[in-house]
Amino acid sequence: MPHEAFVQLSCPECSKTWEETPSDLPAPDDNYACPACNASARTSEFLHTNRDLETLKQLQE
Repeated sequence: MPHEAFVQLSCPECSKTWEETPSDLPAPDDNYACPACNASARTSEFLHTNRDLETLKQLQE
């Protein structure tokens, strides 16, 4: 079983940072809510870097 990648997330509202596996996240254009403050935005807006966004897109294909 391959090791799953993690992506870094950062809340645009409360600045909380955390990691998730791409399979646990909605698609980049779907809504996602911060587990700390419940702020809601597109998943892509929570991703810390463009590399995290690319990883999410690749692993969700």
